[in-house]
Amino acid sequence: MIEVYIDGASAGNPGLSGAGIFIKANGAVERHSIPLGMMENHEAEFRALIHALHICIDKGYTTVSFRTDSQAVNRAIEKEFAKNQKFAPLLKEALLLSNQLDLFFMKWIPSTENRAADELARAAIRKNE
Repeated sequence: MIEVYIDGASAGNPGLSGAGIFIKANGAVERHSIPLGMMENHEAEFRALIHALHICIDKGYTTVSFRTDSQAVNRAIEKEFAKNQKFAPLLKEALLLSNQLDLFFMKWIPSTENRAADELARAAIRKNE
């Protein structure tokens, strides 16, 4: 099973933002640090999920376990409902992408267990400048 750790970060809310994606795949590690431009933190979290799903699909990963420290994203995926309707289109996109995988799991983890993705997201913020 492929393990995918995701995080979105913003320098301000809204502010310059980035997505961090840390993947453990078949004994190898992949790191992705993606600048996102100006947006709110929760949007950055959803965008990190969407970018990670695209990466998994492009690489042919079919069984993936995602981990996030965003309770909002985790809850939205679990319930297939975004409490804040501003994020509904992002959730819809993420759900459509996740349906392309054979098995997709998401688990909430404390931020202390998501440091690698957090560091990548913060590095991505600096890439915006």
